[in-house]
Amino acid sequence: MHNWLLPDAIDDVLPAEAAELEALRRTLLDHFAAHDYRLVRPPLIEHLESLLTGSGRDLELLTFKTVDPLSGRLVGVRADITPQVARIDAHLLNEAGATRLCYAGSVVRAVADGPGATREVVQVGAELFGVPGTDGDREVIALLASSLARAGLRGLHLDLGHMGVYRALASGAGVSESGDDSALFEALRTKDAPAVHSLTHALPAAWRNAFDALPALYGPADDVLRAARERLPDIASIANALASLDALAKAAAPLVDALHIDLADLRGYHYHNGAIFSVFVLGEPNSIAKGGRYDGIGKAFGRSRPATGFTLDLRQLADVLARGEPN
Repeated sequence: MHNWLLPDAIDDVLPAEAAELEALRRTLLDHFAAHDYRLVRPPLIEHLESLLTGSGRDLELLTFKTVDPLSGRLVGVRADITPQVARIDAHLLNEAGATRLCYAGSVVRAVADGPGATREVVQVGAELFGVPGTDGDREVIALLASSLARAGLRGLHLDLGHMGVYRALASGAGVSESGDDSALFEALRTKDAPAVHSLTHALPAAWRNAFDALPALYGPADDVLRAARERLPDIASIANALASLDALAKAAAPLVDALHIDLADLRGYHYHNGAIFSVFVLGEPNSIAKGGRYDGIGKAFGRSRPATGFTLDLRQLADVLARGEPN
């Protein structure tokens, strides 16, 4: 084997693509700066417990681990920058009021996201700390939409969801997050309605019917919210989540070409705890950007704060832009 061959799913970026990526990176960071988001550059490696503390624990399977020869402690190569930015906000800046931060840098993952995907992702994102609820969510969604438009992307499709709905149903039905909800969680995530029905048959009717309804609660915002209010239990936590989605949908609709709500979207379930969102474009099977609310992530670093933000893969965005709009 030639010693100059790169590991699987790791590749060089040659001059033409490198120049395109740098120009796009600069465009996005300049746009963030114009909206008062300040640039930070967290380190590529950290002590493992720091990288995986709090909500970052879901990254463990994606994180390369090694021993630091200077200290003998385990360190990890970051697989996501967001938890690092939360650490900076909570532990280093410690500012009163809203803190707006942005970043751009490589993350390395032990497992690729899918066939043909690279394990070294150039991640760009923005995070908003200290602004709770819908106000913060509206700001970051608006920033994401304007950033993609500034980069030259058109035809945006926004999907909205809210972790509060599933959490409320699981709590009300007595389904354990730590154990017996794993099969139900997967069935909902894949919208496997027969499996959801089978897994919830022993629950009281109100909760069983609510879980049965979730896989079909996807589509235009007004239709989904109307159906959700009719079919889900009338409890405060669900009502608040639906009201939040209603407000976000009304604010975001003018910014995108299409907007749907998906109440069975459980992406990042152990990380996000409020509104979540993904942006798609025609002809691209994967989301072009994603984000959501993750309040309290800074608690592990000494300061719990409202938090929301988004990330995107710079190389994916550049590739979509290069292909242009589909015919």
